[in-house]
Amino acid sequence: MPNPREVLELIERMRCISNDGERRALIDYLGAVDRPTVLSFLNAHGLNVCMGSDAALAAFASSDVLLRDGIGLQAVLPVLGRPAGLNMNGTDFIPLLLKSLAPRSVAIYGTATPWLDRARVVLEAATPHRYADLQHGFHPTEHYIAQARATRPDVILLAMGMPKQEEVATELKRALDHPVLIVNGGAIVDFLAGRFKRAPEAVQRSGLEWAFRLAQEPRRLFRRYCIGAFGFAWSTIRLRRAASLRTRGSGAAAPASTRISPRISQSTIRRSPIQKEL
Repeated sequence: MPNPREVLELIERMRCISNDGERRALIDYLGAVDRPTVLSFLNAHGLNVCMGSDAALAAFASSDVLLRDGIGLQAVLPVLGRPAGLNMNGTDFIPLLLKSLAPRSVAIYGTATPWLDRARVVLEAATPHRYADLQHGFHPTEHYIAQARATRPDVILLAMGMPKQEEVATELKRALDHPVLIVNGGAIVDFLAGRFKRAPEAVQRSGLEWAFRLAQEPRRLFRRYCIGAFGFAWSTIRLRRAASLRTRGSGAAAPASTRISPRISQSTIRRSPIQKEL
């Protein structure tokens, strides 16, 4: 079982994107990677998964770029003394990224037919890329490594759900020897293919898209969103305590209100490669 401090370190590695200029700079960086590079998104469900699994935490920690996804972490980050920034959820950012990149060879590994083929039709119409390799999401990891070695795509979009896709991304990163951007996309292919509908924009802006998704898939998502909410609250308490203990251990005086100061010393923050780059 991971120590809350380890999960806190993961959270502190997230890149905070505060405006359109920073988002544009991030896209430029992702479009010019010179080695296998993993882009991941951390949301409330992902945080719960990391709090309960060493393997999942290690997989997320191997990401080169980690972005904040969703309203849950938006509420928690200020409590931990971290800026929330923009909501960089993959459902919106991944299509923007693909539209912005120069023409590439893209492989999609995940979900199943007919959704893979339907998503390719949508993507081919909306982006300049060649979608050369489609593989469903139920092969062993070795299969995806063999496919990627054979086809050498510029971008690999994984759509397998957490934490399988993050674990597959880690193995791909270790095994491949050419520049490739590996994107952990979750349900992005199913959304593009029309398997699931996005919430209306007003619902998205209100932060209640999770409720819209729950209404579409109550059996599959009840545990994640309803039971998971209690786990997320408990995780938040543990993380806040870990942050407070670390602050006290470093010799800083804790505020009387027990609220974590938003000004954490930069020497305590482990900076990711993208943070150094931008």
